[in-house]
Amino acid sequence: MSKHLREVIKKKQKAYREWKMGGISKESYLIEVRTRRDKVRKAKSHVELDLAKGIKTNSKRFYSRINKKKAKKEEVGPLNTEDGVEVKDNLGMAQYLNKYFVSVFNKANEDLRDNGSMTNGNEDMEVDITISEVEAKLEQLNGTKSGGPDNLHPRILKELAHEIASPLARIFNESVNSVVVPYDWRIANIVPIFKKGKKSDPGNYRPVSLTSVVCNVFENILKEKVAKDIDVNGNWDKIQHGFTKGRSCQTNLIFFEKVTDFLDKGNAVDLIYLDFSKAFDTVPNGELLVKLDKMGINRKIERWIRNWLTGRLQRVLLKGELSGWREVTSGVPQESVLRPILFNLFITDLGTKSGSVLIKFADDTKLGGIANLEKDRDII
Repeated sequence: MSKHLREVIKKKQKAYREWKMGGISKESYLIEVRTRRDKVRKAKSHVELDLAKGIKTNSKRFYSRINKKKAKKEEVGPLNTEDGVEVKDNLGMAQYLNKYFVSVFNKANEDLRDNGSMTNGNEDMEVDITISEVEAKLEQLNGTKSGGPDNLHPRILKELAHEIASPLARIFNESVNSVVVPYDWRIANIVPIFKKGKKSDPGNYRPVSLTSVVCNVFENILKEKVAKDIDVNGNWDKIQHGFTKGRSCQTNLIFFEKVTDFLDKGNAVDLIYLDFSKAFDTVPNGELLVKLDKMGINRKIERWIRNWLTGRLQRVLLKGELSGWREVTSGVPQESVLRPILFNLFITDLGTKSGSVLIKFADDTKLGGIANLEKDRDII
């Protein structure tokens, strides 16, 4: 609301009073109405264009505008339990949602804790995390995001990046080289987000985890080191296009180029679209660690990830009410920086022996091939 726009609105209001008192004609008043309307529309358009252009630097401002435009804000519940009982209070809904979110996990692996039995032959090379690395990651934090259960807000960490980079670098180096993961880095507050369908069904809510921002900074550094080791050993998934450097939604479309090539040559083509149910939450941690052992990453980082996945806890946060803690027995932690790369490594061997055209984008897989004969379909 600029000074010029306020003056235009006052002028229109003044014209209205004068018209009512017979001082000016109705046509003169309507001219002021149209002028005011056009100026307001242009001002709104300018604001929205400015919001769109600045989405990368201030996404919170953009989405705040979008949410205000929504006719209705989606609330949680009331929920219906398996017994048909309706739960309305926030604490009760938080408890029930946490119970449901935990129910989709696979059972805990008894042998998940580090017992020194990893066999990939990698040396226990010391991991060196520099102060400059930590400071750079702190400066890249989004200060508008929420903090985790440790109540360390990202804006505080970002503002004090230069001052706290040195002590954090010491903590990170000590953690990874001694393979010790602090308790605060294994817990998460879960915020339920409604997706679609019936609000009474807990399966229609997506759990978004708020974890320690300090741990996220550390994970970001470890992710780069893991990616470097995989790159050196040539263990990247050749057909994975999601969360992969140099790949994207656009490169994922190469699949259709192959399909249309088949069709252009007069072939029939069958396609199968695959999607994992609760993909990131149901990754069996024991099997994930076995696969990591074969990837050739630094042994200390590998063992740190093993201990980081052990003994995780979560609770649901709903309008200020907190449920009790429940154990997380499987899955790659929600909102974790390591989450995408660990999931990709877990499904690297999916489709390696397939003779058909296959391509992956995170947990979405497309499988296709020539299907001129019945036996061709059987092969697919």
